[in-house]
Amino acid sequence: MKAYDLLVIGGGSAGYAAARTAADLGKRVAVADGARDLGGLCILRGCMPSKTLLHATEVLHHARKGKTLGLRIPEASVDMKALHRWKVKTIREFADYRVQGLESGRFDLYRGHARFTGPKSVELTDGTTLEAERIFISTGSKVSVPPIPGLAETPHWTSDDVLDLDFVPESVIVLGGGIVACELAQFLRRIGTKVTIIQRSPRLLKEVSESAAAVVEQAFRDEGIQLHTGTKIERIRATAEGVSVKFTQDGKTLVRRAAHLFNALGREPNTAGLNLDAAGVDLNGQGRVTINRWQQTSRRHIYAGGDVCGPHDIVHLAVAQGELAARHAFGVKGLKAIDPDLLLSVVFTDPPLATLGLQEKELTERNIPFLSASYPFDDHGKSILMDATYGYVKLFATADTGRLLGAEIAGTHADSLIHCLTGPLAMKATVHDLLRAPWYHPTLAEILTYPLEEIAELLAARPRK
Repeated sequence: MKAYDLLVIGGGSAGYAAARTAADLGKRVAVADGARDLGGLCILRGCMPSKTLLHATEVLHHARKGKTLGLRIPEASVDMKALHRWKVKTIREFADYRVQGLESGRFDLYRGHARFTGPKSVELTDGTTLEAERIFISTGSKVSVPPIPGLAETPHWTSDDVLDLDFVPESVIVLGGGIVACELAQFLRRIGTKVTIIQRSPRLLKEVSESAAAVVEQAFRDEGIQLHTGTKIERIRATAEGVSVKFTQDGKTLVRRAAHLFNALGREPNTAGLNLDAAGVDLNGQGRVTINRWQQTSRRHIYAGGDVCGPHDIVHLAVAQGELAARHAFGVKGLKAIDPDLLLSVVFTDPPLATLGLQEKELTERNIPFLSASYPFDDHGKSILMDATYGYVKLFATADTGRLLGAEIAGTHADSLIHCLTGPLAMKATVHDLLRAPWYHPTLAEILTYPLEEIAELLAARPRK
């Protein structure tokens, strides 16, 4: 049995970050990963392939809208086989770089799934046994198949299948209205597929505010996506032509048919094969590995990071969790836990949504006095001349000093604009600090000055004590 200072189970973003960090500290590290291909969800079946396809279809969408801007573009269409080749080539480069890191010799790499046999020992699928003083669990997540009548028995796609398409489907029913569902539904619509979304919740993207979700819903309807929200699915079945979904909405029973079905009803932590009972590691009510602020599980020498523990399935957080866990495990001094009040999240629809820090609902629930102000893109010079007028920007600040607390952007280039505020938020800047900075005209970023100025005016108008 080989013994290590740290054993990392899963070589994705969180696991690789933990292994790399521990190796930099001079520790003996092993990584066990039994996936068919190395690289992790983000590189192989998540962030990078989806954003490759979304960018391509955004270019296609703008080309088709060229007439609005006075451009003569006779035909704009997709060659799915060529787009697929471009995606495969691009993702292969990212994956190869990760594989090089895993195979660099800085730590031992084992190609097998790990199963706990005790608090400090695991057995791999090939029978190899490993022991470690500390263990980091980063096995990610897998597609969830909820107990909807007929779903398991009906052939359906997952996000893996949609990301690997090399043809234009005639029609697709999308089950779900979360981030993956929305991003890939818009991709499908833009390549020419008839898309119907059936969502259980009253609106799309229940993780964001109602006003932000409404921006995406309007854009989807304008592009011809059929939306059914607030539904209850009664039955799914295969037909000679594809699939049929029977559901209720507003007290009425409806049936929608399509050539294909896309299950985008979420993901669940990938813990089933770990035999966590043997290690004494607890799960929470959502099936995720329970962790504290240092990423420690219920067994303090065992850590976890990434989708397997959450609470947010976001890559930059997974990396931060892996680095924090490794440093804490080996006694690095002066560590700070990940600050949940600095949460940054992006939905890559078009228009995209981005949130940073505390949002209105959280501020209200925590009884934090705050000021807020917003400004619409349809009254902003640069977005008007771009014909990109969906949405708004909204900022939140403390009611006494105007210190930035959070931001919400629903509109063009929100994914990049939000980064104008990440540094100031982390540095506890006020609206006055931000207004002292230069903002070039005409730019999209300039739109942020309007809510900043409004909050500054509200602060100036408050009664003096």
